[in-house]
Amino acid sequence: MVTIRRLMDALSIRNLRKTYANGNEALKGINFNVAVGDFYALLGPNGAGKTTAIGIISSLVNKTAGEVEVFGHNIDRELEAAKQCIGLVPQELNINQWEKVGNIVLTQAGYYGLSGRLAQERTEKYLRALRLWDRRNDIARSLSGGMKRRLMIARALVHEPRLLILDEPTAGVDIEIRRSMWNYLRDINAAGTTIILTTHYLEEAESLCRHVAIIDEGEIIEDAPMSRVLRKLQREVFVLSLADEPDRAPELEGFRTELVDSGELEVEMGPAHTLNDLFQALDARGIEVVSLRNKANRLEELFMRLVENKQPPTGEVENA
Repeated sequence: MVTIRRLMDALSIRNLRKTYANGNEALKGINFNVAVGDFYALLGPNGAGKTTAIGIISSLVNKTAGEVEVFGHNIDRELEAAKQCIGLVPQELNINQWEKVGNIVLTQAGYYGLSGRLAQERTEKYLRALRLWDRRNDIARSLSGGMKRRLMIARALVHEPRLLILDEPTAGVDIEIRRSMWNYLRDINAAGTTIILTTHYLEEAESLCRHVAIIDEGEIIEDAPMSRVLRKLQREVFVLSLADEPDRAPELEGFRTELVDSGELEVEMGPAHTLNDLFQALDARGIEVVSLRNKANRLEELFMRLVENKQPPTGEVENA
């Protein structure tokens, strides 16, 4: 008899529950799987349960019930093996502000048992990749907010984990640094690192991720490929602040544009286009974008539509 086994996932969560001492039920039996090599978004409003789920996966929070496996390692029985597979970039800045940049990454390598020589090599590799090598002898406190975020990514990658978890990695980061971080994350994902991203920005998840789960009040209300989720939205409007105010709104094929005051450009975009398409069109015309925001909150709009229709996640069959 031939036994057919399901391919191992990077992350498998089954009936995960968390109830805090004050009675708050943060997770209500959630289930989802992240395939090896995926770039996976976990979205939801504040208090939805995203950070609690990440805390459990990374062993920072004790679960109430359920099972979590990281590359086949059950966190109850093989915690150390599971932790070896994970690199975590938390939402809060948790670096020693008075430590040298290079030492922060080097010390992290030591926690994972890397030899001195390998730790040095990896520290240089990731500080160079994240454009921090020239600042290796500076104390972390002297770095800008964006540099500190990149330092936390370098620290999380130094032991070369198979699963990288990013909890709001671009919070407070300007658009130029954000886009460079996006490019780097795409590169390491293409090289084989599985990535889970939590963010409040649907446009960030749209630009990076192939699969998305949306969590609300401790329950998964959507779990599907990004393309399917975005089909639930029709047209969206973004407001772009430009480095130089043009005389008139640029004509961008496939987009409706309108120039408003103070050098801001409103761009209306349909589901056939992505933010990458928009940035490419602007770059081709030499238009520099300083910042970008939604005229309306896309994630909130999508979230409200899903809550109103409250139905089982669409990805259950695919993930079976």
